[in-house]
Amino acid sequence: MVNRRSGIPAFRQVAGDLRKKIAVGHYAPGEQLPSERELVETYSVSRPTVREAVNMLRSEGLVTSEHGRGVFVRPPAIVQVRMAATRLSRAARQTDRGAFRADAAARGFTPSATVEVRFEAADSRVANRLAIAEAAEVTVRDRVMRADDQAVQLAVSRLPRALTQGTAIEQPDTGPGGTYARLEEAGHTLGSFVEHVGARMPTPDEASLLQLADGVPVITVTRVAYGTDGTPLEMNDMVLAADRYELSYEWPAD
Repeated sequence: MVNRRSGIPAFRQVAGDLRKKIAVGHYAPGEQLPSERELVETYSVSRPTVREAVNMLRSEGLVTSEHGRGVFVRPPAIVQVRMAATRLSRAARQTDRGAFRADAAARGFTPSATVEVRFEAADSRVANRLAIAEAAEVTVRDRVMRADDQAVQLAVSRLPRALTQGTAIEQPDTGPGGTYARLEEAGHTLGSFVEHVGARMPTPDEASLLQLADGVPVITVTRVAYGTDGTPLEMNDMVLAADRYELSYEWPAD
């Protein structure tokens, strides 16, 4: 039942109660919510009120609708990203388990990717991150990363073209160990990484590529790889489906 004297719109009260029930597991991930008719009876509200409440939960990414079937609680994240140093370690690259492959090994999914390589002039943001002149040529590696054939991450790496010419970095398949292994083979020893994490709503293209339902945000990660002398070697812009990723961090308490 809703409180007609609370001053809170009825649809918000219904959405709030359903949200609490989802949070405590009364409605489990993947479970179907009661039908519209049942919700009308449970809360003594109109059908339009129930629809507004469900639309609110859908916009928050808590539920998803399946045509002809009903409304279901959205499943939890299926991929866990471990942002620990071991994911990007030299040892991981030597066993061909850097970054995404390391995630796959930890979580038991089959990784795959679609890769497009192109060249472009650096804009002001790229030039600033890579410490190069604006309009300088950069190599772009544009990837769609998949877990068990489901797109979960978009990743666009940019490197100064001066570092990539004559290397497999300019090919779709960079070989064992990936881009970082090829950089080190070319004499550019990696010294450190910096990541900047954010969140926002997806662009239409991102929502389409990641097959996101309405209301599902994305996690953004911009990683810059530096050489041992502090020179920026690569900038990688990643867009992650927020309903399929959990960021997990660990570090020593010293």
